[in-house]
Amino acid sequence: MEGKPVIKTALFIKSSRTIDSCPEPVYPEYAFAGRSNVGKSSLINYLTNRHYLARTSSSPGKTLLINHYMLNDRFYFVDLPGYGYARTSQKERQKIIKMIFDYIRNRKNLSCLFLLIDPRMEPMENDKLVIRWLGETGIPFVIVFTKTDKLSTVMLNRNIEKYRRELMADWEVLPTFFLTSSTERRGRDEILELIYKTAQLTR
Repeated sequence: MEGKPVIKTALFIKSSRTIDSCPEPVYPEYAFAGRSNVGKSSLINYLTNRHYLARTSSSPGKTLLINHYMLNDRFYFVDLPGYGYARTSQKERQKIIKMIFDYIRNRKNLSCLFLLIDPRMEPMENDKLVIRWLGETGIPFVIVFTKTDKLSTVMLNRNIEKYRRELMADWEVLPTFFLTSSTERRGRDEILELIYKTAQLTR
């Protein structure tokens, strides 16, 4: 019987300002997107069991470039800038949004996009727009609810149900979603199983 997927090596490769300056697209990539301060870098650190692989901050808007991390010499994690951060100029926000969507739309080796959502918030319009756009363009993605330890089980289930109802207006079959918490050690194995399955990797 095969064991659980194991992250043996995790290395930062480079930061890029454009898709053209990203590493050569020869390995499967799994990108992490979402609103600023939703926990993209923290999730990468949790999945890799490295506390300081991706830079984290309590202040939103710190990730401003496309950051590539090589896992097990076989696939990449990609930490994308957050969208929706208001404390930047309109010009800078548009530049970041263009960078994110250029990558998602045109990166030919993108195997799956993990769209992170904070379940403590009401369904946000820009998150719903991104989900709708991903569906319309056929980009493979899943939804990851982060920081689930910050809510009681009752409130967590209630808030996720709100998202289900919102999404059912546009989707016949709802997107796959995961619940994650580094504090409670939730969701890691399930996400890594998905990565190994979609990348057709052996243990």
